[in-house]
Amino acid sequence: MTAVPFSKRDDAKTRLILAAELLFAQGGIDGVSLREIASAAGQRNHHAVQYHFGNRETLVQAIFDFRMNQMEPMREQMLKEARRGGVLQDARTIVDIIFLPQLKLIDAHGDHSYANFLCQYLLRNADTEFGRFGGYLPTHIAEALALLRGRLDFLDDEAAQRRLITACFMFLNILSAHTRDTAGHRVDEAFSAALDDTLEQIVAATCMPLVRPIADQQPKKVSRA
Repeated sequence: MTAVPFSKRDDAKTRLILAAELLFAQGGIDGVSLREIASAAGQRNHHAVQYHFGNRETLVQAIFDFRMNQMEPMREQMLKEARRGGVLQDARTIVDIIFLPQLKLIDAHGDHSYANFLCQYLLRNADTEFGRFGGYLPTHIAEALALLRGRLDFLDDEAAQRRLITACFMFLNILSAHTRDTAGHRVDEAFSAALDDTLEQIVAATCMPLVRPIADQQPKKVSRA
C-alpha cells in the first residue's frame, strides 16, 4: 500500500481522514480494511483508526464532517455576497452556494476523490427528512439548505429530500466524470461549460412543479375477490 502524500501540518487524525477518503473513493467504503487505511496514512500502529475513531462508521462520518467544515468559509462568503446583492432567494444562487465549494476539495493527486466518497456516503446515510445526511450540519450549509427548502415549500419533506439527493448525484457525477476524463485525456468540452449546464439542470429538476399532487402518485391497491 503506497502512502498518501500529506502536508507536514497534518496531524494523525487528519492523515487518517484523508487516506480513508481516497481509499474509500477507490475501493468502496466497505472494500478497504482499517489496517490498509492506517498504512496509507503512514501510521505504524495498525489499529490507529480504532484508536482515533473507534470504528469504520465513525471514521466515515469524520470524513464528511471534516469536508463540510472545510467548505464553511467559502459558503459564508457566498451567503454574504448573495445577501448584499439581494439574491438570497434566487434558486441558481442557492444551488451555487450548496455545490460550488466542493470544487475546492482536491485530494493529494489532484482529483475529486471526495465526490466518489460522498456518493457512497449519501447512499448509506440519506434520510427522508430534508437536509439530513447522518450527522450535524455546520451553520452555513444548514442556512443554504434552509433557503432551498423555502424554494421547495410546495413539496413535503420526503419529496424535497429526494430532489436534493438527486441534485447531489448530478453534481457529483460531473466532478467524477471530469476527473475520469481528464485522466484519460478524453475532455472534449470545457469543464466550465459542462459545470454550468449541470447546475442549470439541477435548478430545473429541483424546482420544477409537481406533475400531479403527491397523494395522487401512490400506487392503487388492487382489490382481490
